[in-house]
Amino acid sequence: MQGEKIVLNEMEQLRYDKLLRMQNEGRDPFKVEKFDQTHHSKQIKNDFENFEGKEVSIAGRMMSFRSFGKSTFVDVQDKDGKIQCYAKKDELGEELYKAFKEFDIGDIIGVTGVVFKTQKDEISIKMHEVKLLSKSLRILPEKYHGLKDMDLRYRQRYVDLIVNPEVKEAFLTRNKAIKALREFLEEREFIEVETPILNTIAGGATARPFITHHNTLDIDMYLRIANELYLKRLIVGGFEKVYEMGRMFRNEGMDIKHNPEYTAMELYQAYADYEDIMKLTEELIAYMAVAATGSTLVNYQGKQIDLKPPWRRLSMTDAIKEYANIDFEDIKTDEEAVELARKHNMEIIPEMKRGHVIAGIFEKYCEDKLIDPTFITHHPVEISPLSKRNPEDPRITNRFEAFVNTWEIANAFSELNDPIDQRARFMDQLRQRELGDEEAQMLDEDFLNAIEVGLPPTGGLGIGIDRVIMLLTNSASIRDVILFPTMKPIAKKEDETKSE
Repeated sequence: MQGEKIVLNEMEQLRYDKLLRMQNEGRDPFKVEKFDQTHHSKQIKNDFENFEGKEVSIAGRMMSFRSFGKSTFVDVQDKDGKIQCYAKKDELGEELYKAFKEFDIGDIIGVTGVVFKTQKDEISIKMHEVKLLSKSLRILPEKYHGLKDMDLRYRQRYVDLIVNPEVKEAFLTRNKAIKALREFLEEREFIEVETPILNTIAGGATARPFITHHNTLDIDMYLRIANELYLKRLIVGGFEKVYEMGRMFRNEGMDIKHNPEYTAMELYQAYADYEDIMKLTEELIAYMAVAATGSTLVNYQGKQIDLKPPWRRLSMTDAIKEYANIDFEDIKTDEEAVELARKHNMEIIPEMKRGHVIAGIFEKYCEDKLIDPTFITHHPVEISPLSKRNPEDPRITNRFEAFVNTWEIANAFSELNDPIDQRARFMDQLRQRELGDEEAQMLDEDFLNAIEVGLPPTGGLGIGIDRVIMLLTNSASIRDVILFPTMKPIAKKEDETKSE
């Protein structure tokens, strides 16, 4: 073996020894390049009447091994599930049968044989050929207990997928939902585009970015926290409906709803407002639910939630009045609002204004009440630097957030297209950064130049795809719907890190 010495237990050492013997005998499984599959397990099981007595070739991972002298039963697991395969010494021949009995659970094998049904009515394949396609050198978790350690499941997703079939089902549901999203938007003539992931300015959202360095240009760059400002540039350039789905990166905490890199979808529609986008949002989420699960009714952790439109609409101040019994119509000034914040033990930030207090009170007293799908509208301008002001009340914006199961799953607004107002709001964000707010937005002069060229009235939307998938798959953590979630590296033991 080349490279660093591998620490093995007794059972794994036996597998390595077995592999070495095979290689010395000219039977190296790692030299096999291909196997011609004709069918998969699900096809055969679902259409047994047409497959009975016919020859098939399947391939997959051997998940069980039951030997009875001159006959052996194994379960082979492919992409669709498992199917039993039956080997007889007389059918395979003494030499091949002997080699076959040396295979281990976890090995990847190719089987050719005839479809039949056993006396116990189990659809099976009677082998007349079997080939070792790849040797498993590690021991899979024991059949009945499986892989239960959640931390290990996320770190070794490849093993998790093998031994916990329901995990794979969650990701197949995710695939259906994302495919449905694209279908929904393409039917409405939205164009899918791609924008930069490496940015010279972290813009489009209030979040802390990851910073990297470009050696050739000798400048710091940022992994995108949002793609909003680039997509709006495309609306300026003449596209009328665009969307992009991809990874976003935010250098923030991790919990059951947050992963540092996550999937988001943003879209922009010219000549539309936030009301149009609200209708589109509820229809889109319902469409994804039906495509992925067959219904708009989801059962999430024991709660029945119906995603069928129309969803409830409630302004942020009305939500506060309903759930916290606080009427912000009685609180006119910033000073009164800050005093209210103190009474409710809220963090007091520099240059705190009435709008910041409204947002803080809403987060503290209202979000955990929003189980059924609800649009929270008319956010304060102080927390909405890219949203158009409400013409009847310039203190608020024509914005909404969609909440389901207490989570924000979408954020949208009538886009601010007044370059003078936009510059003033960027300057306010810069002041917040100077006062220590690392999430405040940076000044993007090129974006200001773009909307000075002219941004038509536009509605925009961002959806947190992972949270939607959590709902559709009844997953308790965002890590359950991300194939390879971010994990803290396992510290090496001191003696393993010492240099020779």
